[in-house]
Amino acid sequence: MKQEYQDLVLQACGASSLRVGAKIQSLWSDYGEIVRLHLEGCDRPSVVVKHVKFPEEAEHPGGWNTDRSHRRKVRSYQVETHWYQNYSTNQSCRIPACLAACSYGDEMLIVLEDLDVAGYDQRRTSVKDREIRTCISWLAHFHALFLGVTPEGLWPVGTYWHLETRPDELEAMDDADLKAAAGDIDRMLNECCFKTIVHGDAKLANFCFSRTDQDVAAVDFQYVGGGCGMKDVVYFLDSCMEEKECEKRVPGLLDYYFTELKLSVKKDVDFAALEKEWREMFAFAWTDFHRFLLGWMPGHWKINRYSKQLTKEVLHKLKLKSEPKTSNFRQLEK
Repeated sequence: MKQEYQDLVLQACGASSLRVGAKIQSLWSDYGEIVRLHLEGCDRPSVVVKHVKFPEEAEHPGGWNTDRSHRRKVRSYQVETHWYQNYSTNQSCRIPACLAACSYGDEMLIVLEDLDVAGYDQRRTSVKDREIRTCISWLAHFHALFLGVTPEGLWPVGTYWHLETRPDELEAMDDADLKAAAGDIDRMLNECCFKTIVHGDAKLANFCFSRTDQDVAAVDFQYVGGGCGMKDVVYFLDSCMEEKECEKRVPGLLDYYFTELKLSVKKDVDFAALEKEWREMFAFAWTDFHRFLLGWMPGHWKINRYSKQLTKEVLHKLKLKSEPKTSNFRQLEK
């Protein structure tokens, strides 16, 4: 690590020295890495540094290494930096504290609180009902906290798959009916009366659990922005349950989300109207992500019967909505 980066960390934390520890992970498409730094001479034993370095030639696991893809990633790291520097949450939707952030040409550095030290040292690749509900509660509190908040400095429309930023994937789709309806689905989600700030990449891998599994903190805010809260909910559920589980468990988990949301929103919010609108948007949000997958990676395991059934229902609703209304009255004979 360059000396100027080390100096930034030392100054931000009031430490006398540091030691570069293990690499936690590489960033998507080889855009840098996340590392742990061990500190001496301050009250923090360690911090986590997200070090972004834009490659000269990016490699994408799915082959989507286009100029548009590169620009989207660059923007995503700018958004994440702005998020950590300008937004905060509370204990009910915990995120790591940002200790410092800066840009050096084609490199960016975000110095974050080490969530392992804070008690969120557990990661999950599979989850039971209690753990799923803990994450859903986090999402509900997060959406309630930012309900009606303008996403200044963030993505105007959150989530990494939203239609405006994915024209290449849309073009690659084989499903002609869904391709034709993609704009209408996107518009309905974007024109919701009730909007919040969505995490934008709320998959299981981006939640850090406490040892009791009763608390979580979330990381990775590259695609945080405005939108309907259902986008986060469907993406999270889709990240940790297979189709048979979805069919059996989604209704109850959706009820739990709205119970938690109701407890969290301000009293002046028309919660009945909010719940009605977002429940109606649930299938649209799921179909929107399904649309992205069909163009991005048509063989993905998340393209299953449950997703296809929801998509079928959404396309049917849109078809009914577009059909001209006919009168039930007969013209009287003279």
